[in-house]
Amino acid sequence: MSEVKVPQNFIKTIIEEDLESGKHDEIITRFPPEPNGYLHIGHAKSIVLNFDLGDEFKGITNMRFDDTNPCKEEIEYVKSIKEDVNWLGYEWDNLFFASDYFQEMYERAIVLIKKGKAFVCELTADEIREYRGTLTEAGKESPYRNRSIEENLDLFERMKNGEFEDGSKVLRAKIDMASSNINMRDPVIYRILHESHHNTGDEWCIYPMYDYAHPLEDAIEGITHSLCTLEFEDHRPLYNWFVEECEMENIPRQIEFARLNLTNTVMSKRKLKQLVDNNIVDGWDDPRLPTISGLRRRGYTPESIRNFCREIGVAKNNSLVDSQMLEYFIREDLKNKAPRMMAVIDPIKLVITNYPEGESELLDANNNDDNEELGSRKISFSRELYIEREDFMEEPLPKYHRLYPGNEVRLKNAYFVKCNDFVKDDNGNIVEIHCTYDIETKSGTGFKGRKVKSTIHWVDAKTAIPAEFRLYDNLIEDEDVSDDFLENINKDSLVIKNGFMEEGMKSLKIQDKVQLFRHGYFNVDPKFTTEDKLVFNRIVSLKSRFRLKK
Repeated sequence: MSEVKVPQNFIKTIIEEDLESGKHDEIITRFPPEPNGYLHIGHAKSIVLNFDLGDEFKGITNMRFDDTNPCKEEIEYVKSIKEDVNWLGYEWDNLFFASDYFQEMYERAIVLIKKGKAFVCELTADEIREYRGTLTEAGKESPYRNRSIEENLDLFERMKNGEFEDGSKVLRAKIDMASSNINMRDPVIYRILHESHHNTGDEWCIYPMYDYAHPLEDAIEGITHSLCTLEFEDHRPLYNWFVEECEMENIPRQIEFARLNLTNTVMSKRKLKQLVDNNIVDGWDDPRLPTISGLRRRGYTPESIRNFCREIGVAKNNSLVDSQMLEYFIREDLKNKAPRMMAVIDPIKLVITNYPEGESELLDANNNDDNEELGSRKISFSRELYIEREDFMEEPLPKYHRLYPGNEVRLKNAYFVKCNDFVKDDNGNIVEIHCTYDIETKSGTGFKGRKVKSTIHWVDAKTAIPAEFRLYDNLIEDEDVSDDFLENINKDSLVIKNGFMEEGMKSLKIQDKVQLFRHGYFNVDPKFTTEDKLVFNRIVSLKSRFRLKK
C-alpha cells in the first residue's frame, strides 16, 4: 500500500507563508510529550503532523519530554515514548528534556520578579481558586500581590533552597485579575515539591508549572511553529506573555488544531490509567486500548497508523472520527502483505469415511492470491480433519449452504465432501461429522462437473497445531465516550478461543501477521505466546461496511 501524501492544511499554509515572507529561513517543530503515561493514537496524530512537516519543509523536529511534574513522571514512560516514536518510523533531530532548562527557567522567573511581574503568594490552592473569580465575575487580588521586589527575590530564593514546606508558597505571575481570560489572572508559575526527579534527582525542590515552562522551552529551542490541540487556544495569550515578559530571544508561534477523537475509544491518559489500575485490561499494551503499544501488540503496522493520521488531516474544529476508519487502513496495508492460511478456532471433527485410513497427501495452496510474490505452500490432508463448528447444522436454516446432512461443499484447496451422518455425545452435542469425498473434484485439476454453493476451510487433524485465538471488540459500548465510561465496559470485548492451525503456521514468530481464511487478520501476540503455544490476536475482521470518502 502506498503511503498517503500529507494533505494541504491550514498549518502547512501558515508555514509556507512564513517561509516565503522571509520570517523564517528554516522551520523547527517539536513533539513534546509529558512522560506520565503511554502514548495513544491521539499522540500519533501529533507525531505524524510534526515530523511530516519537518520532513516536507526540510526543517528540524525535536523530541522534548515536558517533565516538569516529578510526582507523575517516570523513566519507564520516557523509554516507552522513545520506542513508540521510533516504531512509527521517525527519528528526532534533537532529544531534549524540559528539566534541562530548569536553571534558565529559574533565572527567567527572577527577571519577572525584578520587573514587578511576579510575586510570592501564600494563599492555599483552594484560596487561589476562590480568588480567581468566574467567567462572569472578576477575580480578587492576593493580599501578597504588592510585596516588594526585594522581599519576593528573597522568598523565591529561599523556596529554591528548600526552607519551606510543600504548598506553603507559590510564585505567581502578576498580570490582571480582572482579565476576561481566566488564564491571565495571576497564574501560578512555580510550586514547592520536595520530590526526586527522574532526570535532575534532588537538585530542585521547586518546579515550574506547564503554562510557564512550555513557552520558554519552545523559545529556548528556537521552535518556529508550536503545534498543540484546541484546549490550549485560551492559553495562547499567556504563552505569548511569558515569551515577551521573560525577554526570550526567539519568539515561537503557537498554532492550535483539533485533537483526535475516535468512536468507542478512550482518548485520555487519565481514563486509560483507570482501565489499567482497575485491571479491566491486562496493561498499557492491552490490544483493546488505543495506546501505540496496544495497537502494535494487536498487530497494527506503522504504515497503517501513519496513513490514517494523514488521511484525517488537520482541522480547526473537534469532531468524532469513526474507529472503523483506522481499521480500514490496516486492512488496506495487510491485504497484499499477509500470507493467507487456515485455522479453525471453534473445532469439530470431520471424518472422511471413504478416504484410505493411515494415508495422507500434500495439497498446493497459494499464500496470497493477490500477491504472487508471497509464493505457495503445501498443506497436509488426511482422513480426519477439523472444521468450524458453525460450518455444520443438523437442521439448516434457510439459505444455509454449508454442511448439513445430504449437502455437499468444497473443502478449501482440497475436494468436494458430502455429509452423510454425524455422532452425538451423551449430552446431545454433535462431536463428529461423517462425510464422503469425491476424488475427481480435487482443486487445481480443472474439474468442471457439478457446482457447490459453499467453500469451507479446515485443518488436518493429524498435523494440526493447537493455538489460542483472541477475538476483540470495542472495549466501550458507547460511541461517544463519557466520564462514566467505566459503567459502559463491553464484557465481551475479549473472547478467547482454543483451536487448531495448519502445521506450517508453527514457524510464525512474534508480531508475524497472517490472514486467516474467513476469520480476518491476526498477529502473533508478544505477551502470551510461548515456545509451546502460539497466541493470536485478531487485528480486524476481513470485511467492513466502512468506505473511505473520495
